[in-house]
Amino acid sequence: MNKLASSTLAFLCLALSVQAADIKIKVTKRYINFPISQQVDRQVMKMLVDGQEDRKFNIRLANGDPEYWVFTDVSAYQGKTITLSYDGDESALSQIYQDDKIAGQDSIYQEVNRPQFHYTTKRGWVNDPNGLIFYEGEYHLFYQHNPYEKEWENMSWGHAVSKDLVHWEELPVALHPDKVGTMFSGSAVIDYDNTSGFGKDGKPAMVASYTAETGERQVQCMAYSLDNGRTWTKYANNPVIDSKEKWNSRDTRDPKIIWYAPSNHWVMVLNERDGQSIYTSTNLKDWKYESHTTGFWECPELFELPIDGDENNKKWVMYGASNTYMIGSFDGKTFTPESGKHQLGTGTIYAAQTFSNIPESDGRRIQIGWGRVAHPDMPFNGMFLLPTELTLKKTNNGVRLFSQPVKEVESLFTPVQQWSNLKSDQANEKLKSFYDAKQLRIKTTFKLSHATDAGFNLFGQRIIGYDMNHNTINGVFYSPEDMTSMELTADIFIDNTSIEVFIDGGRYSYSMERKPDRKNTEGFHFWGNNIDVTNLEVFEAESIWK
Repeated sequence: MNKLASSTLAFLCLALSVQAADIKIKVTKRYINFPISQQVDRQVMKMLVDGQEDRKFNIRLANGDPEYWVFTDVSAYQGKTITLSYDGDESALSQIYQDDKIAGQDSIYQEVNRPQFHYTTKRGWVNDPNGLIFYEGEYHLFYQHNPYEKEWENMSWGHAVSKDLVHWEELPVALHPDKVGTMFSGSAVIDYDNTSGFGKDGKPAMVASYTAETGERQVQCMAYSLDNGRTWTKYANNPVIDSKEKWNSRDTRDPKIIWYAPSNHWVMVLNERDGQSIYTSTNLKDWKYESHTTGFWECPELFELPIDGDENNKKWVMYGASNTYMIGSFDGKTFTPESGKHQLGTGTIYAAQTFSNIPESDGRRIQIGWGRVAHPDMPFNGMFLLPTELTLKKTNNGVRLFSQPVKEVESLFTPVQQWSNLKSDQANEKLKSFYDAKQLRIKTTFKLSHATDAGFNLFGQRIIGYDMNHNTINGVFYSPEDMTSMELTADIFIDNTSIEVFIDGGRYSYSMERKPDRKNTEGFHFWGNNIDVTNLEVFEAESIWK
């Protein structure tokens, strides 16, 4: 062998050793902790359990000082040997370790930019809520999640549960990417009649329907759980729907499944190309295409609500990711629009979903939306907005959706001050003592007199800007119930990184990232020519993480 060939071979061997490194860990602790650096390119890591590939993901494994740590819960693999095979720099593997604590656990939920009454994941990225369902006393919040980084990647289903919709316990990741694809959005139902055959020994299955992103197309798949969502088995004959040829589009995702009692069958609402398709099934496995409604994009919803609480007068609502909706009728196969499109809310909210299986004795339609809020310098990103109750009400403009925080949210807020019949300067003076509050709730009603516009700021950030000339709130058209009213009521929830506002009893709502200008010294500030603050209430906020 000549010298050049020998050198080339040595280089290839060195490259191979760097590109095919692995470590073995016999699991004796609950977590494996991974060091992360955003300055490092993503590389592929495979996790093998007793020699069989369990999952594959991309990770920015730090080969020096980590910027933050992420983790995976391996308590299900106690006593087994895990092999981590890594395509990147072998030296980065040396910092991985197992422990019964998450790296940095003592500071979780206490970070400077951690929301205190909104759910966030301990580590990693979140976006769309998935599979919202109530079962045996627990509200389940599944969600799009990257457990290994604070940016979008490795789409999995994260999982949290709550007894009261406000205090949440984060559980291990429910669905990891597999050989079919990554886990995109979907929904969950309880198959009480065991139509799918997934149930066992009288225990009904919790069935999740989700989109798998294959890299070339999007297909619809199923998984089921027999232990209240703690562990999942993916259906062996996935996918159950592959509609690429029908639509000539890769955009076919986010299945929402409901039970349609009048016809005794399941209904799937599926985003496809330019709108939302209806499919039906009797067993959750075999689906028949029925109809299509154009004009929506992503994360479909379809539900029925009484108008003004009248159970004898109901309408169906078709809903999309951008919080637009149509009101109409539904016969189990076809949705017929009668009114719309309307806008329920604006701002950071996106891809909101409602809970399935709420007991009839409760009867509420409860929604949670993704808050598209960045969290700079934090080991997590994204959040979920307050759970709200959706209702249909008659208005002067026709039947419309209203959205207000669920009653359980009230338990987090304690009234501390209330005033009435103030001028704006007086109200601003009263609020000075609350400038340093990181979390707060403010209820207010203010009335315009000599002004065509007025509003409320926080350190220069516009929370409310009501323009009577153009009939807008923060630039979005708004018409009050009394069309000549000069008065506006607002319920304002201020957390560390977000602000949510509910106008006139939930007639309109919006959310925003909290971005105060600390160089601005005005603090809380009502503005407008000669306005009256007829009511002003301030509430302290309790952390959900106590």
